[in-house]
Amino acid sequence: QVQLVESGGGLVQAGGSLRLSCAVSGRTFSRGAMGWFRQAPGKEREFVAAISWSDGSTYTTDSVKGRFTISRNNVKNTVYLQMNSLKPEDTAVYYCASTSYGYSWNAATNYGYWGQGTQVTVSP
Repeated sequence: QVQLVESGGGLVQAGGSLRLSCAVSGRTFSRGAMGWFRQAPGKEREFVAAISWSDGSTYTTDSVKGRFTISRNNVKNTVYLQMNSLKPEDTAVYYCASTSYGYSWNAATNYGYWGQGTQVTVSP
């Protein structure tokens, strides 16, 4: 059974940094991608970033480009989201997810496995 476990969330002041981790167990992925999504109170879940398991290519949404970096460690089966220059509007529950699709990584409906989420709160 595939399990995704996020960690690294917390409370940080605006301008600060956090690194989220997503540990994958139960299966080794050689294709598809891992993605990070976030959901703020009262808002829909939105795509943040994704990374290919095979070649490491990445896709990041414009609102976090230049501030957030997604990376992976295939040996540890772990994906990271380095978040710098955090803003109050980045406050949300962050989820990692896995997809076997080779395209449309920004579509939550393409992801079959999800973690439980980790809270990120950015104070002004």
